[in-house]
Amino acid sequence: MYTHQEAPEEIEEDELVERYLRLYGGTISDVLDGLGYFYQVLPKEMTGLTPDAKFCGTALTATGEPTTDRDPDRIFVPILEMLGAVRKNNVVVTQPNEDTCSHLGELSATTIKARGGNGAVIYGGVRDVDYIHRLGLPVYKLYTTPRDVMGRWRLTAYNVPIRIGQTQINPMDIIFADKDGVIAIPREVAVKVLLKAEELESTENHVREEVLRGVHPVEAYQRHGWF
Repeated sequence: MYTHQEAPEEIEEDELVERYLRLYGGTISDVLDGLGYFYQVLPKEMTGLTPDAKFCGTALTATGEPTTDRDPDRIFVPILEMLGAVRKNNVVVTQPNEDTCSHLGELSATTIKARGGNGAVIYGGVRDVDYIHRLGLPVYKLYTTPRDVMGRWRLTAYNVPIRIGQTQINPMDIIFADKDGVIAIPREVAVKVLLKAEELESTENHVREEVLRGVHPVEAYQRHGWF
């Protein structure tokens, strides 16, 4: 377990996001494990909408439920209110509790990007894939489907705690995604995790350099305490 006696320095949000983006998911996950946060990686079934999907930002959480309601005001207005709450660096993270339709499409994706959002994580469906590719909004999703929400799903709340698989996600937690998957970093330890991950990647760089020079991996491990 990693321990830190001193309180970590505060880091401004833009810098925090930028520095996380220099890291990779394996290091961040290892650090979270070392701090006792064992369930921060979202389910492995989730995949990037594009192979190079990588993003980081603050969680704007959303949740919903199945419905047969076909009233446009009751279906679309809550979604539009949530989208209107998106601000710079947000990643929209949705737990729809439903798996028959799409929970993000081109207009929602366009709104997220236009309002300064950094991406979306949808534990459900996405549609309008070609448009979202052209838009350039990075997205992680569970599946794709052309089926609309009307008569199938409604958003019930946003900026509330949600759970995806074994991972608890609170508003403003740090969401990091790369080719390996999606990680939710609790906001209260986000700076500590960042600093330790930067330190760990520096150690890994030294190990890599030594192995490339022919140092035995056991010797490299014993020297640096990591492999």
